[in-house]
Amino acid sequence: MEPTCIFCRIVEGRVPSTRVYEDELCVVIRDIRPQAPVHLLVLPRTHVQSLWELDDEALAGRLLSVASRVARSEGLDKGWRLIANTRDHGGQEVAHLHLHVLGGRSLGRMLPG
Repeated sequence: MEPTCIFCRIVEGRVPSTRVYEDELCVVIRDIRPQAPVHLLVLPRTHVQSLWELDDEALAGRLLSVASRVARSEGLDKGWRLIANTRDHGGQEVAHLHLHVLGGRSLGRMLPG
């Protein structure tokens, strides 16, 4: 854990959050600045700076599996988006790997095709 990392402090329970799911590898919380009716953050319990630094395939698989699980539990059967902003140019604001699960409305297409 990184003592100055807000997500590490959330995972440890030192900063309040609305938890949706947790297990031994990750915690899922509601985003405090939602960009969609459902906006969840999937956080690994261990501090990993970003997707760029992630080299643990088991953790990567768990994060994806949990994202799918919470999307189902939130009733996002019409569809949802999974985002991993990575590093500064990718728009990452907090230097702790996290996946955004967004849904609850039509999100449109991000890229042509």
